[in-house]
Amino acid sequence: MSKHFILLALFLALFSCKDNELIKIACVGDSITFGSGIANREMNAYPKQLQALLGEHYQVKNFGVSGNTLLKKGDRPYWNSDAYQEALAFNPDVVFIKLGTNDSKQQNRVYLETDFETDYKALIQSFKERNSNVRVVLLLPIPSFLKDSTSIWDPVIKNKIIPLTQKVAYETNSELIDLYQLFIDSPNLLPDTIHPSSLGATRIARRIYEAVTQDISDHFNITLDRFVDKQVQNFHGYRQTNFKWNGIDCKIVEPKFVTEERPWVMRARFWGHEPQTDIALLERGFHIAYCDVANLYGAPEAVSRWDAFYEFMTTNGFSKKVILEGMSRGGLMVYNWAEKNPEKVACIYADAPVLEVKSWPKGDGIYKGSPEDWEQLKQVYGLVSDSLVATFQGDPIHKTKSIASAGIPMLHVCGLTDSIVPADENTEPFVRAIQHYGGQVEAIYKENNGHHPHSLKNPTPIVDFILRATNRKINFAVLPAPGSEYRSGAGWKKSKGWWSQMKDIDSLCQATKDIDLLLIGNSITQGWGGNRTFTTHKPGQAAADNYFKDLKWISAGISGDRTEHVLWRIKNGHYNYASPKLVVLTIGVNNFPFNTAQEISAGIIKVVALTKATFPKSKLLLLGPLPTGLDKNSDRRKKYNDIHESIQYLGDEPSVYYYNLEQFFSDDNGNLKEQCYSGDGIHLKSGGYSVWGQFIRERYDELIK
Repeated sequence: MSKHFILLALFLALFSCKDNELIKIACVGDSITFGSGIANREMNAYPKQLQALLGEHYQVKNFGVSGNTLLKKGDRPYWNSDAYQEALAFNPDVVFIKLGTNDSKQQNRVYLETDFETDYKALIQSFKERNSNVRVVLLLPIPSFLKDSTSIWDPVIKNKIIPLTQKVAYETNSELIDLYQLFIDSPNLLPDTIHPSSLGATRIARRIYEAVTQDISDHFNITLDRFVDKQVQNFHGYRQTNFKWNGIDCKIVEPKFVTEERPWVMRARFWGHEPQTDIALLERGFHIAYCDVANLYGAPEAVSRWDAFYEFMTTNGFSKKVILEGMSRGGLMVYNWAEKNPEKVACIYADAPVLEVKSWPKGDGIYKGSPEDWEQLKQVYGLVSDSLVATFQGDPIHKTKSIASAGIPMLHVCGLTDSIVPADENTEPFVRAIQHYGGQVEAIYKENNGHHPHSLKNPTPIVDFILRATNRKINFAVLPAPGSEYRSGAGWKKSKGWWSQMKDIDSLCQATKDIDLLLIGNSITQGWGGNRTFTTHKPGQAAADNYFKDLKWISAGISGDRTEHVLWRIKNGHYNYASPKLVVLTIGVNNFPFNTAQEISAGIIKVVALTKATFPKSKLLLLGPLPTGLDKNSDRRKKYNDIHESIQYLGDEPSVYYYNLEQFFSDDNGNLKEQCYSGDGIHLKSGGYSVWGQFIRERYDELIK
């Protein structure tokens, strides 16, 4: 029986259960699973946050034990814990194993080479003996920023434990989730250098949510048996097959499962270099393919070779739209092929790409040139004279109009100090031209980064771009979820985190009947003050005392809240007990760093629908996010405008009154008024609250007769 069939059978069993049958998820691990160091661990450890995201059809249990090792010979083996026996007795449908961090300690690492692999396989097998269909997912350890080499030591985690865990996954056909890359650029989420904060736990919970809810709806396995010279090897825990196709070196790496669309990536050049994006896509069911076009520089011969390989892949059942990935000179390949085959391309990820051959390899700009590559390029393109070189337009920089017209989403990642393929000779003029012609292109520019290293340490922005382009990105802005923040800087009293804030608001709403005004939102709304007992920073109190002095009102704002948190609060709270005459909804600005304008708009739309259902007798004053971005031409302001353009139609719904307040907070030039806004272009000064308070009061007097 094939591995894909087994996985499909498992998923069908999981997701076809009756409504009263829970899908049981066991979170096995050490202190990071247990939630050590997390304020309000009982509510904020990642298994608890995962439970909140998944909802009532799932039962998630935390079987983490602080200090435990995977190794049986370790100083504190998980094998000896009560939690291990309880996890086995739980008989889970899915088990997430996050062990290995404590095995990096000096006293434990001596057993890594001899025992780690054997012990890990035995642990996996112990769960399979209880349930042969259990889905096993191995979580790679997060990085350690601890400087003590005798304790939890990152070089051991990175160079020993992770490769061994990937080998175990490969040989047991277990799934993998790479938590290491998710945290490698975020030491701020590990306050003690080892354990995630509550927000770090949120990051883990969301990634695991993606894995649990991954759409597995098809049985598929490409057959490569006819290639007698094929070689099979381990690619970071996944099966890689090397084979000759029409005499050309090719490679295909298979994910552990597939989806109905059978997505795939065609990578140009430098196979295996900075593989973090490829690994992240494999986790999500993408195949990664390679057809060698070395030393062809995107010339017609290379394009023809990819034409044929594309037919080979799609004939074998892969998606008709492929993701193209090109590093450095691979940019010539992906763009020349895409320009000829625009209908076949889902999106393009180009990393420090060569787009202008006179920049590289000829060297007419900053780079001194690569004579060998330049001679080879001239040969494959037939540039046999200086006049042909002078008039050459076969590179992507000369095809921007047709590339832009194809409507292909494109993402570039470049170093700003690249002296080999300079961004200002390649990506920057390319991006300007694409945007001029109305194309879809984004660029991530890395400060103090040359041609190397490629990619991003944490590939999430690249992966999210690809997921969005292929309609596979989960929009967390529309999924009700509790907050997990716990910080005094939020204007909260000491030890009073998100859950305390929510309960405080809930108590006020239950204790105060028939109020006039309920203000729902984030820190800006929280700043109104009022009768909240667990908040300290109240810049809007004076304005509230002036404009709301004869009203019964409650501020239901919580610092840091996004649309998903407001959804959770309205759904699980008791705000309707207060029976407000007017609800003021101001939300969305905290979503800006995490979501696109479209995703934020969808979140606001869902909040409005839930608010109307929860308060059927109330009128709703919808403000979306307040104006943001001090400069009217800033990216933040553009996002703000895009959101408001998308949600303004909600004002046509019964009992919903929509307003865009940009004009009230802007000067004659369209920039935000200094007397209203703090330097971050988000939070209001007392003058801003006066403007806002007057507007709310005027609308109240108009709407509530």
